[in-house]
Amino acid sequence: MLIIGLTGGIGSGKSTVADMFTALGVPVIDTDDLARELVAPGEPALSEIVATFGASVLGPNRTLDRARMRELVFQSEDSRRKLESILHPRIRQLVRERVAELNAPYCVVVIPLLFESDQRDLVDRVLVVDTSEELQMARATQRDGAVEAQVSAIMCAQLGREARLAGADDILTNDAGLNELCSLVQDLHQRYLELSYESRKQ
Repeated sequence: MLIIGLTGGIGSGKSTVADMFTALGVPVIDTDDLARELVAPGEPALSEIVATFGASVLGPNRTLDRARMRELVFQSEDSRRKLESILHPRIRQLVRERVAELNAPYCVVVIPLLFESDQRDLVDRVLVVDTSEELQMARATQRDGAVEAQVSAIMCAQLGREARLAGADDILTNDAGLNELCSLVQDLHQRYLELSYESRKQ
């Protein structure tokens, strides 16, 4: 099965594109969802996070305070690396398990930090959703209610736009309307079906 890695900077529109692939019947695995599973109460990863960062990262109901955790990791490179060392190996394993369960011509794995976390080997092709930094900022602040300084910190922690594009096999430019984006996704869908068929013939 062909595995497409979907990535892009904050506010680029990854979730919207993923939803469009889902609407076309394509299996989509989102590593953010896997991360949420891993930090559910009672999971070993959550216990390790609390042991590493302290109980202040827990909310009143003893679940992970994601906003607090995000604040910590984007303020400190050391904190970010510690969190990644806890989550990323587990996420990689879950991705492999979930992909192995699928039966489809191709699937999409959403990995926001695909390049930054060195997970290129998990996928066959990389699809980058791209947009201008101005649109990234506008979308992220509107969607998350975050202030510009927080979004800027996240953008700085992510791979630069040019480097991300240089690592792409396919690029979706998301600076027009939803209708245009949907048309581009449908074109890619047909392309991926063809690639999958060609690989099965070999």
